[in-house]
Amino acid sequence: MDRSAMAPKTPVTDAAWFEHRKILVDVAYRLLGSVTDAEDAVQEAFARLAAAPDEIEDVRAWLIVVVGRVCLDQLGSARRRREAYVGPWLPEPLVEGEDPADQVTLDDSVRMALLVVLDRLSPAERVAFVLHDVFALSFDEVGAIVGRSNAACRQLASRARHRVRAAEELREPPVDVRVKRELAERFVAACRNGDLDELTRILGEDVTLRADGGGQVQAPRKPVRGRRRVAQIISGGAGRLGLSFAPVMVNGEYGGLVYDADHELIGVVGLRFASASIVGIDLVANPDKLAHLTG
Repeated sequence: MDRSAMAPKTPVTDAAWFEHRKILVDVAYRLLGSVTDAEDAVQEAFARLAAAPDEIEDVRAWLIVVVGRVCLDQLGSARRRREAYVGPWLPEPLVEGEDPADQVTLDDSVRMALLVVLDRLSPAERVAFVLHDVFALSFDEVGAIVGRSNAACRQLASRARHRVRAAEELREPPVDVRVKRELAERFVAACRNGDLDELTRILGEDVTLRADGGGQVQAPRKPVRGRRRVAQIISGGAGRLGLSFAPVMVNGEYGGLVYDADHELIGVVGLRFASASIVGIDLVANPDKLAHLTG
């Protein structure tokens, strides 16, 4: 769907749509972890702008506040939905070069591992952390969104920052990009060939596989840990189902696309690295989370 065609058409909103939409989608995706929901939040902000009765002095700041409030409301309901979610939850993946992935700025703040950690925060903590630490909004501006004082927002951001720094999946030491690329290429080739021995060589001893099927497709409903078990699941599935794999950047990291025997996209894999091995595999297979890539 071409959502640009849905932009409200007034002189103010038309100009603001082209000038500010990109930053608003960036904000909303980091707050929600969903491309679809981020686009909807931005649409809602522009609808409110079109209906605003008074002239707005700083349209960009006004829109960010509105998007933040819309996302805050969505985060509250999303937490309730998570309680009934089947299996691990992963964000909607951003695939480099695909629309609308190229509408979101790819940097460390969209890494899948970070978005998973952010999902563990309270809605107010997530808003404070993302808007202040990532987008450099003042605590007064954050307070206008979450309805709390400057001091309270500082506490929210501090708690969020501490939890992010303490997260196990974010503490891996940095890996040279060339090593990552080589490991990713070997991983895709091994998956494509169902090569159990090669997978065992490149996976870390305590590698973790998280598979988000959302209860709609067959996938492990709990994270799977351990080199041998993960390698067996991947190689067995690739061979039995006739899957094929293609390398691609996922949320700014190396990963791959998974296709079935009919060449239909059925999954997106994101990889995490440490030392000279792959230590995390995040598979998004929930069809609802792939719709923005297949529609």
